[in-house]
Amino acid sequence: MRNLVMTKKINNHLLPIIGAIAGDIIGSPYELNGSRIKSKEFPLFSQQSTYTDDTVMTLGVAQWVMNNNENLTSILHIWGNKYINVGFGHAFKCWLRSENPQPYNSWGNGSAMRVSSIGVACEYLHDVLNLAEQSASITHNHLEGIKGAQATAACIYLARTGKSKQEIKGYIESTFGYNLSRTCDEIRIAYQFDVTCQGSVPESIIAFLESKDFEDAIRLAISLGGDADTMGAITGSIAEAYYRNVPDHIKEEILKRLPEEFINVMEKFYKKFIMKNDDKFSDKNKSNQ
Repeated sequence: MRNLVMTKKINNHLLPIIGAIAGDIIGSPYELNGSRIKSKEFPLFSQQSTYTDDTVMTLGVAQWVMNNNENLTSILHIWGNKYINVGFGHAFKCWLRSENPQPYNSWGNGSAMRVSSIGVACEYLHDVLNLAEQSASITHNHLEGIKGAQATAACIYLARTGKSKQEIKGYIESTFGYNLSRTCDEIRIAYQFDVTCQGSVPESIIAFLESKDFEDAIRLAISLGGDADTMGAITGSIAEAYYRNVPDHIKEEILKRLPEEFINVMEKFYKKFIMKNDDKFSDKNKSNQ
């Protein structure tokens, strides 16, 4: 009953951070070797479609953004250990199991897949970049790990505040040095599984830039044949902010697969950061689509 009530709400309101979670769940069956695909034609959902560590960490960062007096390391430790068997990598599992977790100089894309709430919540771009760096640095304190988180969060912020795709592309290229002038067709030919920020964040952004709508963005990201759930999460988080419309059939399938405590965090985030800004941002992106 709870999920049905929540579905009625999100049919009328944009539910923040569901874009990242949708990309994670839709991409989850296509991440492992032997399941990766090089086509946009695939079922969006199956029995294997489930949330992974990308969703868990996205919600952990969202909780931290809502309660900025709390310790992010502690929050991610709690969330991660509660759901430790949902796909965390070896290095992050070691971090979760440590009694005194420290940054481990990672440049993996885990820093980028968890930042969507930062791009949504902040009023100013400099705050987005600052919080994205903080969120990455507790684990991914390598320059590339921080850059991937900042670039993703900046894309979300720029999309949410009405910037065009060309403006987003220009800012990311000039600020972070990513080459976004390739096409998905060009990338797909030789692209392989890559969990680094530098080898997956630019490609995920390109999938958004090339897309026609939210679903197309997710399909493009997964069709590259890489780290499908994480690339889906990164692309989905940007596409949600830009298109401001996650199709109802996708939202309904996502909610079916989430524990109630996940939905509670999403509801609280919506009430704190979206309801008060609905009028401010409601029409800004329409002219860019």
